Amino acid sequence: MADYGRPNNIGNGVKNGFKEVDSLQNEKKPVRVWCDGCYDMVHFGHANSLRQAKALGDYLIVGVHNDEEIIKHKGPPVFTQKERYKMVRAIKWVDEVVEGVPYVTTLDTLDKYNCNFCVHGDDITTTADGVDSYHLVKKANRYKEVKRTAGISTTDLVGRMLLLTRQHFYQGSKEYQVCPENSFNLGLDPAARGPWTGCSQFLPTTQQINQFSEGKVPKPGDKVVYVAGAFDLFHVGHLDFIEKARALGDFLIVGLHTDPVVNLYKGSNYPIMNLHERVLSVLAFKFVSEVVIGAPYSVTRNLMEHFKVDIVCHGNTQIVPDVNGSDPYAIPKQMGKFVQIDSGNDMTTEKIVKRIILNRLEYEKRNEAKQKKELKVYESYVKGRKEITVHDGK
Repeated sequence: MADYGRPNNIGNGVKNGFKEVDSLQNEKKPVRVWCDGCYDMVHFGHANSLRQAKALGDYLIVGVHNDEEIIKHKGPPVFTQKERYKMVRAIKWVDEVVEGVPYVTTLDTLDKYNCNFCVHGDDITTTADGVDSYHLVKKANRYKEVKRTAGISTTDLVGRMLLLTRQHFYQGSKEYQVCPENSFNLGLDPAARGPWTGCSQFLPTTQQINQFSEGKVPKPGDKVVYVAGAFDLFHVGHLDFIEKARALGDFLIVGLHTDPVVNLYKGSNYPIMNLHERVLSVLAFKFVSEVVIGAPYSVTRNLMEHFKVDIVCHGNTQIVPDVNGSDPYAIPKQMGKFVQIDSGNDMTTEKIVKRIILNRLEYEKRNEAKQKKELKVYESYVKGRKEITVHDGK
């Protein structure tokens, strides 16, 4: 059987007292990895899956389903296909994106793009008929699994938005803990709780941050650009903004405000994602060099001097005064280092929430159907494992 993993090194031969490198070793081809999916409301769970996939090879190709395929097999996506294509292209571990790929991954697809194997998380994705969408590549032994990121899913994020309450995150001593119960249960039949989509609490670690961060530091002479905000539910509007900001310099630092600070100036149920989730989401994108966790709302002289900031940018959104009524960008303006950017994109987190609310019943129905399909597949898997155990007499 063909070996579709990373090629093994071929030992060097010795001829006439000299080492002779095998010609096949010199012609070693890069391992091409295939991933595909909906990548709706791209979050750090998606990014972490792609990071792990890239580590299994040399070149990562990501196929993204179009809206028609997603509606057929899952229900309406929150982001349009154009938005999803753009978001995936900007993730730092992605080398190439293929638009409008089939929902079921085939050997023809892998061969067409010269991919050695396909990679997916350790959950099960099914078609509208309940069939494992990776069954063909699994059967051909051209499939590898990576660990799914616990505590985050598009389904859970949709649930949080549907809650319309600021109680989806705790304040005080449990400031950054997302409350999974309400968002998980929203619109779901109690009998429809699958083992993968159901939200378990996200537990952030320094290792996760290190995996997402490239440990970059500005080189001598680099122009450092600083932007700050909530960057909640990181979307194409954010992406266009940071791309424009990055183009003004060489090293982009993103300051992320704490949850209570975001709630003060955004109100309502914001932020949808807690600080730790937002940190990983922002770090996943190739234009970002560094993130300041819990950045001050007002940009201080101390911050600018510490990070040697040359330019401070803000978009066209309203600048809300600090609690003392002062302009949070007063210092960089006084220093002549403030630049207002027009990203050319009017997408906001509020508009995404509005999409969800306007289609509330459709998304609740989608969440419930997804859970039921997963549960059915999982129960079938468990039943099969039990039958094998009994047959083996163990």
